[in-house]
Amino acid sequence: MGRIIIGVDPHKLSATIEVVDHQERKLGHGRFTTDKAGFAAMRKYAKTWPGRVWAVEGANGVGRPLAQRLLEAGEDVVDVPAKLAARARLLDTGHGRKTDAHDAHSVAVAAVRAKDLRVLAIDPELEVLRMLVERREALTRRRVQTVARLQALLAELLPGQAKKDITTGQAKRMLTSVRPRDIAGKTRRRIAAEELAELIAVEAKMKKATAELKTIVASRSPHLTDIHGVGPVVAARVLADVGDVARFADRNRFASWTGTAPLDASSGENNRHRLSRAGNRRVNHMIHIAAVSQLRAATDGQAYYRRKRAEGKKPLEALRCLKRRISDAIFRQLLFDAAAAQLESVDAGPGGHRGASLQSNAAGSHPHTDTSDQPLPGPADPTLRPTAAPRKSPREGLKATA
Repeated sequence: MGRIIIGVDPHKLSATIEVVDHQERKLGHGRFTTDKAGFAAMRKYAKTWPGRVWAVEGANGVGRPLAQRLLEAGEDVVDVPAKLAARARLLDTGHGRKTDAHDAHSVAVAAVRAKDLRVLAIDPELEVLRMLVERREALTRRRVQTVARLQALLAELLPGQAKKDITTGQAKRMLTSVRPRDIAGKTRRRIAAEELAELIAVEAKMKKATAELKTIVASRSPHLTDIHGVGPVVAARVLADVGDVARFADRNRFASWTGTAPLDASSGENNRHRLSRAGNRRVNHMIHIAAVSQLRAATDGQAYYRRKRAEGKKPLEALRCLKRRISDAIFRQLLFDAAAAQLESVDAGPGGHRGASLQSNAAGSHPHTDTSDQPLPGPADPTLRPTAAPRKSPREGLKATA
């Protein structure tokens, strides 16, 4: 990067910056609060260098609010992963000491040396999608906790009639059937009724959030849910974290980011791979949900899993192969929908529909993890369509591809 880099170590209440040139020479530094006055002072200080690029550490985490404010102010912002900044700090002088000033310096140095940092861009719809996904996940956790409390109360009110998974209708009927006479039983029943009312309210909010997610998913990637096991909630989490799929060079890079590509553990004459615990664990969990859904139905994914088992793979090994196959199918579908959206925007002309951006956005995650780009042993058939080949309808090839 040939411009001035402003490395930022962000915190909730403050931000420490260091300004360097393309030769890593220090030009300035400072510490500012993140309130309105502090943000204005930081931007005023940075105006000394007109050709500046802000390198924010963890723009998908604690640095997200500051990165969003800088984008809204018209600044150029890139995301520096925390691991990349940590490596720069470890290799720098100062014995790897971790202070805000050292962190800001490491972020700036990492931004100067890296060639493919994620450039952030404003995408309000994707930001809305991210908020809705996190809201629904919070509601899901709340529902689980409420159900657990309700079941514990019902087990005391109706011994021997507890259910593993209870619906609101079942809980209502169970509460109606019991009429305790002692004060402890009456209190227990009253609290159970309150928990049931809370459960009904939480499920209503979950249903509303799911409907909103379904609408946004249908507009951004209308055929992603054609993959068996990928519903609106799974698709929404994938879209929110991926952002712009164009930032991934190929399906192997995407699989590395999703944690479905194995780590190369070969040594000498031993050629082997081991399970990857790296990558985006939230998206990896979504792919796991899709894989389990495919195993429960008569799908191509189930047949693929059985073939792997027949080849001698253990259940978890076969499941990991299936997850890699699903990762490839998701990547292929994201590319297909992005290309279709871009073509639609070109056909629509100025003021038409929004096409696929050439930049990533602040809702994504960094794709370059410490995983091998090697595909799994016995990978699925190539999933990327040739550029010049005519495209098939997604419904023909992706109903149960994975």
